[in-house]
Amino acid sequence: MAQKVVVAHSPDSDDAFMFYGLATGKIRSSTVEFVHELRDIQTLNEAAYEGRYEMTAISYHAYPYVADRYILTSAGSSVGDGYGPIVVSKHMMEASALAGKTVAIPGLRTTAYLALKLFEPDFEARVLPFDKIIPAVAAGEVDAGLVIHEGQLNFHRSGVHRIVDLGACWKKKHNLPLPLGGNVVLRSLDPGIQREIRRCFSESIQYALDHRAEALEYALQFARGLDSADADKFVGMYVNHYTVEMKPEVVRSAQILLDEGVAAGIIAKPVKIDYV
Repeated sequence: MAQKVVVAHSPDSDDAFMFYGLATGKIRSSTVEFVHELRDIQTLNEAAYEGRYEMTAISYHAYPYVADRYILTSAGSSVGDGYGPIVVSKHMMEASALAGKTVAIPGLRTTAYLALKLFEPDFEARVLPFDKIIPAVAAGEVDAGLVIHEGQLNFHRSGVHRIVDLGACWKKKHNLPLPLGGNVVLRSLDPGIQREIRRCFSESIQYALDHRAEALEYALQFARGLDSADADKFVGMYVNHYTVEMKPEVVRSAQILLDEGVAAGIIAKPVKIDYV
């Protein structure tokens, strides 16, 4: 009898694209039954502290806080190679002017927040739902906003300005891609089940890449205001050769990211990146 595994992930076009094969039954398993649950990334990070789901998407920044319960999977990382979360403001400003400013952020355990703190430690963070950040910036309620998801492509529609791309800064500093989100499975699961989950997920991602048109059509229902061309671009940014199977440079970059977070006093304890 197949073991039921609740898979929690974000209702985003890139996650929907990754999980297309599993969600539609294109990829099947005789030993694992996948049940999907959709939640925003901040909610998923918080749920992971409790070990609520057998498998969940998670920010890399949150991993040190759940590494005792979960292990990463080698499939499913969202990686920005020379691009990533952006900071926007109502008026053009230099990135150095962020010091001392109030910045809306999508969560204290998001990788975007960690990357911003490493880039500019001196700002006042105000946590808002990710889809409320650009409106808050446009309304002048905050000095700047840290933008993730589709807002990285359509921010200009609200009349705000991009002042820094944190993925580009990371690439310039380390010559490495910036790992933003990954997927984890409970350490308490049987190792065979862990490997089967990883296999199915990797095959689901590869299926979507091999059947891009149909997978994109499915993902469009989660695209939050993107047209098909922008949705295609956004998915291509975060579902790529790094996503099917974790590359050594992604592991190295993730380790540097977390180590720098510890050194800066942002992350409380060091952790070693390990994965199924």
